[in-house]
Amino acid sequence: MRVVIAGGHGKIALLLQRHLAERGDTPVGLIRNPAQADALRAVGAIPIVCDLEHTGVAELAAHLDDADAVIFAAGAGPGSGATRKDTVDRAAAALLADAATRADVARYLLVSSMGVDDPPAPGGDDVWAAYLRAKRAAEDDLRARDLAWTVLRPGRLTDDPPTGRVTLTRHAEHGAISRTDVAHVLTALLDEPRTTGATLELIDGPTPIADAIHAAAT
Repeated sequence: MRVVIAGGHGKIALLLQRHLAERGDTPVGLIRNPAQADALRAVGAIPIVCDLEHTGVAELAAHLDDADAVIFAAGAGPGSGATRKDTVDRAAAALLADAATRADVARYLLVSSMGVDDPPAPGGDDVWAAYLRAKRAAEDDLRARDLAWTVLRPGRLTDDPPTGRVTLTRHAEHGAISRTDVAHVLTALLDEPRTTGATLELIDGPTPIADAIHAAAT
């Protein structure tokens, strides 16, 4: 399986690309900075330099040739302002969907966030509020498209060792999840087309990932 991942140098994306490569898939990571290419090669991924804030649909679609799936795991990241939350977390996700449609790549996984359904608290962090709005807008845009989409909303991300056991459901209590377990869940979602059209929240839990994916698909 050839999987193109937007935000290829992110922590989850690097873990995901390593996992995909180890099982014999071909991960392709889209990166903005050419200096990040060696990090992708080190985990077995093919780096492609493509700045999603400054590229067009046709150029991006060309990078999706022969892809079986795309995953949007990009984000403006810490220190970015409200404007880039919109241009990356919303607009770039929509651009990838446009390109996937043009390249005839149906499977699309969107890494979103728990909390996007909750209105920001009055007087809270404006940038955090912009982030949640951008993620929710990206979800809404994707749901309106004729793609085989799945939205994954992880809880608070940690660098803890993976447990291989999760809670994966339509609505979960707030909680944490290791980035490695997120990467493993994304891989499992690629293998389960019956999760198409589902929005799933993910935190630590008691259920082995394979069983949790099976339950979410039924």
